[in-house]
Amino acid sequence: MKPALLFYCQHSLGLGHLVRSWAIADALSSDFHVVFVTGGQPPAGLTPPAAIEMVMLPPLEQTVAGAIVTADAGGSIPDILQRRAELLFHTYCRTGPAVVLTELFPFGRAKFANEILPILACAIAGRRRPLIVCSLRDLLVGGRRNQQGHDERAKRLAEAYFDAILVHADPRLATLEETFKPHAPLQVPVIYTGFVSAASPVVRAPNLDRSQVLVSAGGGRVGGPLFEAAVDAHAMTPAAERFPMRIVTGPFLPDTEYDALTIRAAAFNDLLVERSVPTLRPLLEMAAVSVSQCGYNTALDLLQTRVPALVVPFAEGREDEQRARALRLQALGALRVLEPSALTGTSLAAEIATTRAFTPATVALDMNGAAETRRAIVRLLQARKAPHGCVHA
Repeated sequence: MKPALLFYCQHSLGLGHLVRSWAIADALSSDFHVVFVTGGQPPAGLTPPAAIEMVMLPPLEQTVAGAIVTADAGGSIPDILQRRAELLFHTYCRTGPAVVLTELFPFGRAKFANEILPILACAIAGRRRPLIVCSLRDLLVGGRRNQQGHDERAKRLAEAYFDAILVHADPRLATLEETFKPHAPLQVPVIYTGFVSAASPVVRAPNLDRSQVLVSAGGGRVGGPLFEAAVDAHAMTPAAERFPMRIVTGPFLPDTEYDALTIRAAAFNDLLVERSVPTLRPLLEMAAVSVSQCGYNTALDLLQTRVPALVVPFAEGREDEQRARALRLQALGALRVLEPSALTGTSLAAEIATTRAFTPATVALDMNGAAETRRAIVRLLQARKAPHGCVHA
């Protein structure tokens, strides 16, 4: 039997954490029985990898301001948090994992620490201690009121519980030290896996007939302003000069915003609004221009399809990682950036027209992060000669 691996992923605002983690879990499933525990809103239209066991915690989300919210009418937030903690601990106990993999924690998800820390404490106290690893994206969010205190706390937790930090990035573009700055260096091995792409690279064949503007915003929860500006831009561009536009809102755009958007779009015979698609890849490969935010997965899709791309990074509150990623990629010539503070229908129409003539540069970055994550975890486990089976005393 394959050793068990418990993978904890709490997605909140968007789909990026979940989609990346599913790609990693799929790669890991060749060597492990992956028990994937998730506690965010289930995304309609997307399905997890077939080879993993899914465990759904009662769903909770965090707002841009960091507050925990829920659409579940089955109890108060404290009650739901308690039920989640009990289910997670029960799952850990029945699984007896050889590996515990936490997505983002302890570098984020601090408000969910009360459900995560009990399984980590149990893990290090048992006779058969599992390998404990963190799965981390390229750039961390900064701008907290007490960012230094947050980084110091994350460092303490990482050094108390974790055997390695796997950063899903190419250090030629981003390193952990750039967005994580405790007073003293982190005393836990940091391994760069390369970027985790949910799809294989493609070759964008020359095609003079590409004639669609594709607008997207990941899961869509915070995509409303971009979609409204896109419709405005489409409306003010003369019909003879514009490309047909296709807006994929994502499953998390609030229903009221989606309904209002479809009503506006109905006034145009060359403007299509869709809630979600299984993958944006085929649409990006056919697009003349992509207009999007700049989340982790979207950025990788843009790099690999090499579609002329305009990004308007999400940057509300303390959310700064999309803007940092976008500016780095713009500096490499991979895409163009419209600052969110400058987003209007007029500015977007002008930027779309300019982007139609933009040729993105080829950016050579390691995109084999899922496979390298699997290899790294196997190597770490073999080095420890950890026995499989129950991890408890």
